[in-house]
Amino acid sequence: MTTPNTTPLTYNGYVTQIGTMAVVNTTTVDGVVQGVDAAFNAIIPQMLNYAELRIQRDVDLLPAQSLRSYSLTSGSNYLTISVNDFVTINTIAVIPDAYSPEIPLIPTSREFLQNVCGNPSQTSVPKYFSMSGGDLATFGDTSMNIRVGPYPDMNYNVNVYGMVRMPTLYQNANTANAATGTTFISTYLPDLLIMASMVYISAFQRNFGRMSDDPAMAQSYEGQYQVLLRGAVVEEARKKFQASAWSSSATPAVASPAR
Repeated sequence: MTTPNTTPLTYNGYVTQIGTMAVVNTTTVDGVVQGVDAAFNAIIPQMLNYAELRIQRDVDLLPAQSLRSYSLTSGSNYLTISVNDFVTINTIAVIPDAYSPEIPLIPTSREFLQNVCGNPSQTSVPKYFSMSGGDLATFGDTSMNIRVGPYPDMNYNVNVYGMVRMPTLYQNANTANAATGTTFISTYLPDLLIMASMVYISAFQRNFGRMSDDPAMAQSYEGQYQVLLRGAVVEEARKKFQASAWSSSATPAVASPAR
């Protein structure tokens, strides 16, 4: 792993920063930094949840795009995958055999598949797919189903590309990793992580609404988060060649090329 040109936040560094900004004293127990206030310690996991999930939803991070491989069974028009594998699915591709290129499936509606590809006796290489919801037993808490059409005429390997949930910094809240372990967000977006966390902790400090001692506190951190977010979104678009004119260039101040 190369050394990043940022100042990464470890779990200990994160708790120390938040404690300092929120005026909460901290101490170190078995190599892990924690607050001296039990209530502060209780909200740390969900404070990280709030900040990290918000950043991932807002920025659409390129490193969160991933590939997983599955199998379609002959005669079965459903592909079942773990609900933990992807947040959103971008593309699905069938691999006919080891010597053929991927065949991207076309996203469509369940109604189309029911009407056009609903006959199980008419089998072929699948061409379409639709998202069909979660498993009935756990109401989607275990798996989600993807319907394909036509019915597969043989077993096929399938590549699914999509967005995954990135690991949380809280996984490093232990003696072995608290002082050294980092995540992508805590390494490359530590400014957003801190600002989003400070919005959350404003509720802990009773400074979240109009009846609080400092009603502008949460709004001030939210405003700073939004400023940082605008730059991060543009930067991430440039990484994916989704910036100006579908290039990796930032939108120019003078000339704006057509897309």
